[in-house]
Order: sequence, then C-alpha cells, then structure tokens
Amino acid sequence: MTALTHALGDSGTMVARQLRHMLRYPSMTLLLAGMPIFFLLLFVYVFGGAMGTGAVGAAAGRAAYLEYIAPGIILIAVASAAQGTAISVAMDMTEGVVARFRTMDIARVSVLTGHVVGSLVQAMVSAGLLTAVAVLIGYRPGAGPAEWLAVVGVLLMVSFALTWLTVALGLLAKTVESASNLPMPLVFLPFLGSGFVPTETLPTALRWFAEYQPFTPVIDTLRGLLTGTGAGDRWIAAVAWCAGISLVSYLWAKRLYNRDPAA
Repeated sequence: MTALTHALGDSGTMVARQLRHMLRYPSMTLLLAGMPIFFLLLFVYVFGGAMGTGAVGAAAGRAAYLEYIAPGIILIAVASAAQGTAISVAMDMTEGVVARFRTMDIARVSVLTGHVVGSLVQAMVSAGLLTAVAVLIGYRPGAGPAEWLAVVGVLLMVSFALTWLTVALGLLAKTVESASNLPMPLVFLPFLGSGFVPTETLPTALRWFAEYQPFTPVIDTLRGLLTGTGAGDRWIAAVAWCAGISLVSYLWAKRLYNRDPAA
C-alpha cells in the first residue's frame, strides 16, 4: 500500500467517523441549522415589511426583502456549520482523542481531513434546509441549472475556507467553550455586509468595511446567481478571498496540529 492510498483510506475512515457522530448526536447539527432558519423567519415576518420598503425600495415589501436576504442567510448557515467544526476539533484535542490517534499507525493528515469533509457535508445540508424553508415561505429563485451548479460551487468554496479557519481556531482554543466563541464573528459578518441592507445605505465608516469585507462579494455573487442575472463582477473578489483564507488557514492549522503537545 502506498502512502497516498494509506492516507486516502484513513481519511475515508475519519470522514465516516464524523458522519456517524453527526447522526448519533444530532443536537448540535439541529442547533447550527436551526439558528439561520430562526434568523430567516425573524427578519421576514417581524422586520420584513418595514425593511423591505425602507432598504430594498419604496415599492418593495416582505416578498422582495425575502429575495434580498436569502443569500446572506444561506451564508450564515454555512458559517454556523463551520463554527461547529471548531467545537468538534477542540473536543478531540481536550478529550485526548487526537493524542490517541497520534500513537496509532494512521496518516496524520486524515484526522483534520475527516473534520473538514464532515463539515462540508454538514454545511451543504444546512444550506439545503435553509433554502427549502425559504421556498416554503415564498422564496422563488430565478436560477437555472447552470446557476444552481455555480451556487453549489460558491458555497463549497466558502465553506472550505471557513472550515479550515475554524479548524485552526479549534486547535488554538484551550477549552471547548472558547472554541465555540472564537468563530462567532463569522456568523455575524453577513449582518455587516450586503446581506441585509444595501451597503450604500450604511454610515461612511461602516459602508467602507461592508464593501471590502470578505462576505460581501460572496453574498453579491450568490444573489446574482440565485436571481438568474449572472455572477456579476464580484465573483473574482469572492474567489480571491476564499482562496486566500483557505491557504492561510490551512497553513495555520497544519502548524498548530504539528506543534509539540507538551508545549
């Protein structure tokens, strides 16, 4: 057996471990998937009438606001799934699971690969549930088959980047409690971008942050694809942000994972 097939086999085992963990302990999955659905219902039914008219346009209403905020809340669902990865990694580190794995004849890369792939599956399930609920309450995307494939690609890309970032945060955290708090800003970044109101309606300093933070080009790209008008010109910035976050986070996580456990 070559080193590559050994690593692939061990990674498959670790992915299966993560999927079984999600099935046997569904409370965290339901909590992480339920919070974005709560945000969706809250903003549509409580704030949707006023926000739709004030932020989206004078002739708009709750239905138009639902169409506007759906991409931002889908991104919150993806970020929430990534937040769960930090908790899962921290649990493995603090409960001695990783220490045990290090004594076994398994590929070192397989442990983190299992967490990352498991989180990608969880993120796609959460995004799918959120989209289904949005459709049930009146969301009608105009995307065709090609646009839907592009939407899935964008979500996988941003989920991959956020998952590696939260893996690093989970390795950095000393306790499970701190691991659950460190990724929290990721869930709220869509609120400080174009997720809920157009950036031009924000105060100057906040507008500058909203226009140049990583989530805004991702949200704008998803919104264009879901409405069927194309990805627009923000997809380049979205790809660049995701690639940069993925690379830096992967190197950071690898360094933390390979450090001396006694340090």
